[in-house]
Amino acid sequence: MRRLKHADNVISAVESGSVGSRLTASWRRSINKHGLDPTLSHAPRRYERSEVDKRRDSMGSFMELATPKLDHLFQMVGQTGCCVLLTDREGVVLDLRSSDGDAATFDKWGLWYGADWSERAEGTNGIGTCIAEARQLTIHRDEHFLSRNTVMSCMDAPIFGPDGELIAALDVSSCRADQTEAYTRLISGVVAQTAKQIETEAFRAAFPKARIVTSPEERPEGAVLLAVDSDDIIVGATRAARRVFDLGQGGALTPRPASDVLGRDTTASALERAERAALKRAIARSGGNLSAAARELGIGRATLYRRMGRLGIEVT
Repeated sequence: MRRLKHADNVISAVESGSVGSRLTASWRRSINKHGLDPTLSHAPRRYERSEVDKRRDSMGSFMELATPKLDHLFQMVGQTGCCVLLTDREGVVLDLRSSDGDAATFDKWGLWYGADWSERAEGTNGIGTCIAEARQLTIHRDEHFLSRNTVMSCMDAPIFGPDGELIAALDVSSCRADQTEAYTRLISGVVAQTAKQIETEAFRAAFPKARIVTSPEERPEGAVLLAVDSDDIIVGATRAARRVFDLGQGGALTPRPASDVLGRDTTASALERAERAALKRAIARSGGNLSAAARELGIGRATLYRRMGRLGIEVT
């Protein structure tokens, strides 16, 4: 009876024709775009383990980088009736953590390896709607589209890859009927923070030879990071950094000097300061040996002396 009532509420909200909330918009997609029925009762589709392994392999080192973060997250929430799931960009569960006592429940609900939690397959749900809308969210019990999923609460955050494109979703789902709204908000914040940490680790790993420039600005969509090469050219940017610095949403970056993006020095002495810095670095590396410094710079000792005099550089 409760499930039929829920289905009636969903259909009534969709058929009302009002603009409604983001939740209503997701319910509307579930019916009108995906052709789903809220009374659907069969369990989520599951891919074979071979397909799961294939999907994991396609993500390269990302899964390995995420592992310690998933372990830490589970340590915080695992004893409170929650499981931790990591899916690919299509909503297929590739990794999970659950306590032995809760495993059978989550398995029965379809919160398990290989399950397809895309919005296309399950309607409004934490994982699928997080991916569809590319944002952090919580889908609490009756907010799910399918009546059979209203027993759970799901807190999710998207993870964007080094190219700025969505690569995965991080989910914590609870089987506790008495979970409070305050605790849900707390878990949601931890999920979002963990997603940012995984994204940051993956970004740094993707640009091992670059200088990583960070911004103190907090963005809900992730860390603001730029990868800059030895020529001061931006070679990578996180999703949040692309938005902050107007670098495009995803894909390959158009090469741009970091100084242009972070604040270019347009004064007349900018080149002189750059030259001065290059000379001082070479002198420091050589331990004050000017002949060695000149060789490193590819100039003669006399030329080095002239430039040092012009730029006011003294060696003690």
